[in-house]
Amino acid sequence: MLKTPPGPTVLGIDVIWVGSILIAVAAVAMMFAIYSAVTIRDPMAKRVKALNERREQLKAGIVKDASKRRQSLVRKNQTTEKMKDTLDKLKVLQESQVQFIQQKLAQAGIRKKEYAVAVIFARMVLPIVLGTIAALTVYVFNAFPDWTPIKKLAFFAAALGLGYKGPEIWLKNIIQKRTHKVRKGLPDALDLLVICAEAGLTVDAAFGRVARELGRAYPELGDEFTLTSIELSFLNERRSAFENLAYRVDLEAVRGVVTTMIQTERYGTPLASALRVLSAEFRNERMMRAEEKAARLPAIMTVPLILFILPVLFIVIIGPAGCALMDGFKGHNG
Repeated sequence: MLKTPPGPTVLGIDVIWVGSILIAVAAVAMMFAIYSAVTIRDPMAKRVKALNERREQLKAGIVKDASKRRQSLVRKNQTTEKMKDTLDKLKVLQESQVQFIQQKLAQAGIRKKEYAVAVIFARMVLPIVLGTIAALTVYVFNAFPDWTPIKKLAFFAAALGLGYKGPEIWLKNIIQKRTHKVRKGLPDALDLLVICAEAGLTVDAAFGRVARELGRAYPELGDEFTLTSIELSFLNERRSAFENLAYRVDLEAVRGVVTTMIQTERYGTPLASALRVLSAEFRNERMMRAEEKAARLPAIMTVPLILFILPVLFIVIIGPAGCALMDGFKGHNG
């Protein structure tokens, strides 16, 4: 009975099999890229819908003073109310903790404050769930019989830590990504604000105009500016609208813009000149960050260069010579 000769192998791995898998992955990635390129989505659609709901709430008079708004825990929601009742019974729900999570949710772009109770509830439940699964896996079912007691205990502790810190890490990751996107478009937004101020537009109209112009390029920044424009139109104190902007964005540059806006509203100083100075500072800061990343690039590229590029280069250079030597030895032995 004839046997199929084995294919070429590298370090015991079938090269043809690995190549087939890589080709399949590349084909799927290409199809996804083509689908993403031909599918046009409006990134502002959901945000505009949420902001319109906020506008209707403001029109209906659902506006509270800043201090009262901070004291409000959650909106009426059946699921979150059950979670809240459970946490209250266990005496683990603190208002300061809820306020902190609410601010983090606002910085992540999540407008529903009732999710703060869900995050706190997840931090309490996930360690129990993941810890139980880890204990059953390593102690009851003995899924890893070769592990020492120290490894099993470390796995159990890691599951507990992941359950407790997981929601916080997830929320922090979203905040960092959103803050980076807001920081990227802030200098352009300030330039447009300067143009609008010099054209004679009011502050709320200027914010709305900038939000419309930059909404597609920087959806997160357009979202914040649109909400600020709405609040400037409906809130009793314009200062509260600016403070809410600083409350929702975890960025020192935005706090500087808010401080400038409040001072110009209070003392009547020229808004365009102050914003022009801030825009120049932010652009210089962005250029310095780009130069810093460029300076770190050689050190970052060292590891990929050693692990991936140099071995391939050696194979390309030495491979033909090695094949010729092997053919020569085979011919000599034959």
